[in-house]
Amino acid sequence: MTKQTFLDLGWQPIANGFIPKEGQEDEFSFNLQVAFDDETCLVTQQEYVAPEKMFHKDYAYRGSMSLTMVDHFQKTAKLLSESLPPSPRVLEIGSNDGVFLNNWDTDNTYAVEPCFNFAEETNALGYRTYSRFWNNDLSKDILAEHGSMDLVFAANCMCHIPDLQETFQAVANVLEDEGLFVFEDPSLARMINLNSYDQIYDEHAHIFSVIALKNELERVGLSLIRVDNLSVHGGSNRIWAAKTTSEWAKYVHISVEENITYEKLLGLDNIAVFDKFSSRVAQSKQDLLDVLYRCKENDQKVISYGATSKSTTVFNYCGIDDNLISYITDTTPEKQGKLAPGSHIPVVAPKDNSIADDVNYVFLGAWNFVDEISKKEKAFIDRGGKFITHVPLVRFV
Repeated sequence: MTKQTFLDLGWQPIANGFIPKEGQEDEFSFNLQVAFDDETCLVTQQEYVAPEKMFHKDYAYRGSMSLTMVDHFQKTAKLLSESLPPSPRVLEIGSNDGVFLNNWDTDNTYAVEPCFNFAEETNALGYRTYSRFWNNDLSKDILAEHGSMDLVFAANCMCHIPDLQETFQAVANVLEDEGLFVFEDPSLARMINLNSYDQIYDEHAHIFSVIALKNELERVGLSLIRVDNLSVHGGSNRIWAAKTTSEWAKYVHISVEENITYEKLLGLDNIAVFDKFSSRVAQSKQDLLDVLYRCKENDQKVISYGATSKSTTVFNYCGIDDNLISYITDTTPEKQGKLAPGSHIPVVAPKDNSIADDVNYVFLGAWNFVDEISKKEKAFIDRGGKFITHVPLVRFV
């Protein structure tokens, strides 16, 4: 693998590492540099953070806190079930708090979740959950205990694992000969088009193009057979794969060729497009700081909406703290009363489940949920409040 660095987002903390107000001194940070591999076309970090630092018993992100994601996974489960045999054996890798698992029968559904707090919850619901990191050894243990799987599913998980060859080989180990491997992760094409550099943080070891995934899957005898372009998480791809020897692999959907052709037109197989992206990221930083300083000079109160991993990247790259953003409002109990990683902006519960009356502007830390937020915060909009976003350009919404 030959990596060429094209973006340096500076020293970053653990994106979901919200800290108690009294525990600031031991905060971990690392230099977040992003590179392009000219052999596989994979966009990846130069150095990876140890998984144990990111995924543990205090992990704070809950998929079920968003109605958008609950609805998304219900629809996804229904779609996938149409391609599976009756009473399918299903394995989810990275099951979080069970937002996808809940749509399947406990008798034939298994899960992998290294964050013990969530594994404990889904085990209590009746889903056999392994609180271990996904690798070859675990795949063989699951195969021995439960047999091969008709569906292996993962959402926003495959991009977390540095060693893709072992990751995909472990899936191939446990997959039924005519089974499906389906996973969703942020789209590199969408990130480039939206200039959404905040898709990059410690957990996202890679940001996938379809080009790169085709290359990586083929290394372990898996074929990419279909691609669904999704709006969730700021633009994602649902990748369908199967064993190269399966019947599925004989009928590759036209969406695979369409996505690869489009990505080549964008230049995602050439580092030049990423160098240009890096320049736009630097401009975005300057533009956002200009807006926030103008708000401060005019005594306008700005808060952030959503204590997200995305906002962790933005705040630490741009050097934003509570001097510019008073606090972050978030509905996740595990984050409330703590400080945001690195920036140490306080995280508070929303008062009366809405934006406070003294707030003039709200930075969209969760810009990918703007439709859901706009409906919920209609009173803020009606009184003249405005949102600030940096995607695709810094602007008021």
